[in-house]
Amino acid sequence: MQRETDDLTPNKAATTWHRVLVIGGGNAGLSVAGRLRRQGVNDVAVVEPRKQHQYQPLFSHVAGGTARSRLAIRPQASVMPRGVAWIRDRVVDVRPDSDSVLLASGRELGYEHLVVCPGIQKDWDRVPGLPEAMASPSGASNYEFGLATKASRLLRDLKRGTVIFTQPAGPASCAGAAQKPMYLACDYWRAIGVLDDIRVVLVVPDPTIFGMSLIDQELDRKIAEYGVELRSGSELVAVDAAARTAVIGRPDGHRESLTYDVLHAVPPQSAPDWVKQTLLPATGDPGGFVEVDPETLRHPRFPNVWALGDAAATRNSKSGGALRKQTLVLATNLSQVLAGKPVATRYDGYSVCPFTVSRSTVVFAEFDEHYQPKPTIPFWPGLARERRLAWVFDRHILPWVYWHLILKGRA
Repeated sequence: MQRETDDLTPNKAATTWHRVLVIGGGNAGLSVAGRLRRQGVNDVAVVEPRKQHQYQPLFSHVAGGTARSRLAIRPQASVMPRGVAWIRDRVVDVRPDSDSVLLASGRELGYEHLVVCPGIQKDWDRVPGLPEAMASPSGASNYEFGLATKASRLLRDLKRGTVIFTQPAGPASCAGAAQKPMYLACDYWRAIGVLDDIRVVLVVPDPTIFGMSLIDQELDRKIAEYGVELRSGSELVAVDAAARTAVIGRPDGHRESLTYDVLHAVPPQSAPDWVKQTLLPATGDPGGFVEVDPETLRHPRFPNVWALGDAAATRNSKSGGALRKQTLVLATNLSQVLAGKPVATRYDGYSVCPFTVSRSTVVFAEFDEHYQPKPTIPFWPGLARERRLAWVFDRHILPWVYWHLILKGRA
């Protein structure tokens, strides 16, 4: 069984030291901790304040009405890898010059190696009026657990009117997931005969719907099939929650104001504020992400600091599929260093985004950091086509793999 230490009460005792200290108990932190333990590394501790673990990829299915919300959460204690210590506290500072971190409780922890993976920060306040819109009866998002369950109700109950779905510019956790509830909702509205009475507007920041010709063709076909109005090269710049109006802007200064009945928005994102204030980000990085060698995932200035996942300044598109590859690379390289050997394993930039384009089919996008196809099965791009098989994998198989294998460092 894992060891748990509850450090939520003020405690300024002498520094506790761990051979490997992991910041963050999400997918990244637990996966890499589990892999390290399976590779024989002792004294691995994870700092995570939350009592519940969330499987965020399922939030899109919750918002789209194809999964119950209870399936996306489990007690944190139940998913901790065997033999890994759980420190229930929150990191507020990292001091790489002294190999220590400061916790919200006031306690200080020392480490031989540090793995930084606290996830990404959702910057709702960067869009004027967006927090108020999300708190209003007409706002929802699949990027927060509570807002995803709210989205399910709003989209299910809508029978006519205007719905706006937005995707943010800049780095984001699986940015394409912003589109998924839209396809699920459109398929549902078509099934109950009200799609023609609903105006659906999708706002994306890029020139095309995704950025890969093969995927663009599949998604453009579904967008045309559902009658979605696409605003490419645009983003949400302001919201008036009281008037239920959203302002859509382009880089050339063009502005369009749309009245909505439902606003499904995904906020801009960046590294957590406390990470930005440490020595870990590269100078001039506006997102404040932890600087790493994008192939070895090791910090270039602090060799006993590593980072992966959404908080790392890697070149790939941030996703759970990318993370699965990164955890293997990082755990292998860190184990080698602890054994006195050089790092030799490299991350190849792989990422994946399964687009749920209907309530029974998925377009499976696999690509590298340059948005070139990188299929799991070489020379077969077939999963990039709309398929029922990909739906079964995304909705049913992958959640089981996540809870039972990935978080234990076995996949």
